[in-house]
Amino acid sequence: MPKRIYIADDDPGIVDAVQMMLDYYGYQVNYTYNGADLLDLKGNFTDLILLDIWMSGTDGRDVCRALKARPDLQSIPVMMISASRDVTQSAMDAGADAFLAKPFDMDQLISRIEHLLDNRQPMAAPLSA
Repeated sequence: MPKRIYIADDDPGIVDAVQMMLDYYGYQVNYTYNGADLLDLKGNFTDLILLDIWMSGTDGRDVCRALKARPDLQSIPVMMISASRDVTQSAMDAGADAFLAKPFDMDQLISRIEHLLDNRQPMAAPLSA
């Protein structure tokens, strides 16, 4: 069964590009343009979450904190992304397992996703692009 990745980003262009790339690599992809939607999902709905920090009306860091506070969701790796490179530490403080700055290289995105899915643990050093 293919690994499932859930994208939460309010930029349709980012969602489309990342979804196409992940589809190409054989991942099953779901998405939302509102990160708060993730909080309504139940249990084992995905293997990894790709979560934007700055979304209209929603701060991805708040969503990440809420996800990591829920026993049924806290083991799902969360990779936060942002166009702002100076939020790496705040993303990690919110419970993110990895951070990637936009614009990012698709090979780098795939490499980090594979690492998180294979290891199910945070990256030793949160790198930005």
